[in-house]
Amino acid sequence: MSEPRSLRLAARIDGPPGAPVLVLGNSLGTSTMLWQRQLPALAGQFRLVRYEHPGHGPVGGEFSPAPPGPYALADLGAGVLAALDRLGVTRVLYCGVSLGGMIGMWLAATVPERIAGLALCCTSAYLPPAQMWRERAATVRADGTGVIARQVAGRWFTSAFAAAEPDVTAEFTSGLAATQPAGYAGCCEAIAAMDLRPRLAAIRAPALVIAGAEDPATPPSHGALIAAGIQGARLRVIRGGAHLANVSQAGEVSAALVQHLQGLS
Repeated sequence: MSEPRSLRLAARIDGPPGAPVLVLGNSLGTSTMLWQRQLPALAGQFRLVRYEHPGHGPVGGEFSPAPPGPYALADLGAGVLAALDRLGVTRVLYCGVSLGGMIGMWLAATVPERIAGLALCCTSAYLPPAQMWRERAATVRADGTGVIARQVAGRWFTSAFAAAEPDVTAEFTSGLAATQPAGYAGCCEAIAAMDLRPRLAAIRAPALVIAGAEDPATPPSHGALIAAGIQGARLRVIRGGAHLANVSQAGEVSAALVQHLQGLS
């Protein structure tokens, strides 16, 4: 097996010194703004590390460099570890949505001594068909992320939430369109090549798996597979949640995260 390549990810750490460190991993095509609705519940209790995937970044903020792909999930995981090392952080709690959750599973199976607790939101251990991800990567490299933004972002929220909060939907769609093509495409190829199912049994960190009941991208059956594969993991299905359930059902997800993560560090 080849060594993971070096990816430098933009990262920041905030919060009370001495508090447990909680790493927040974003979904593909989103930035650290994904967690805005969790901050009131998390910021006072945890020291938060937020990072950006390659080519991703907040509006007006710092984008992570996006070297040419393809990437492997191990490359992205190694980038997170390098960011934690730069920040002087060793053992952490980890919460990730979608691609962020995939990275969290890789970390918990690969460097278990560094992951004290795990929360996996709207994610999957295996997400075929690989050809779809490779075709999306090719489209983005040729035409940019804007051409897929509306279609992809349409899977993030239920139609009811999109109608009730159109500004939120528009903000996330614009964020996806601003993502750099090389980074987005490379991450697509990492998902195409990913199969974490054989590694779930190696995860020992206490794990909470959250699924959105109306998530078309990683439906509850994907969460159930993860929970069945990780010893002692619990599955919680969020009614009314699509792929970004932590945004549309922020109160319920935040409460579940705090309840699970408190005391695990």
